[in-house]
Amino acid sequence: MGNAVAVTGETFETEVLKSGTPVLVDFWAAWCGPCRAIAPIVDEIAAEYAGKLKVVKVNTDENEEIAIRYQVMSIPTLILYKDGAPAVRLTGVYPKSVLLSKLEPHL
Repeated sequence: MGNAVAVTGETFETEVLKSGTPVLVDFWAAWCGPCRAIAPIVDEIAAEYAGKLKVVKVNTDENEEIAIRYQVMSIPTLILYKDGAPAVRLTGVYPKSVLLSKLEPHL
């Protein structure tokens, strides 16, 4: 999981919604091949943007209520939260350059 922090239903509000910095949430599951494909890219972004961007992971199998609450219908889904609200939502696997082009305007 690299630099990304695992969050649960108990920690989502504190770690994501009340964060003073933008938070990229990676909704994933262990059985999901595309999730495993994008994980190294998400970890690279976490390392490169440390201090400007917090990166967390939500295992949808273990935290189904969070996935339902935020209407995550397909994984991997990445949602960038800024000031407690979703700013960017991406579903599927993207090259790092595409992810950064969507995220950087909000950082």
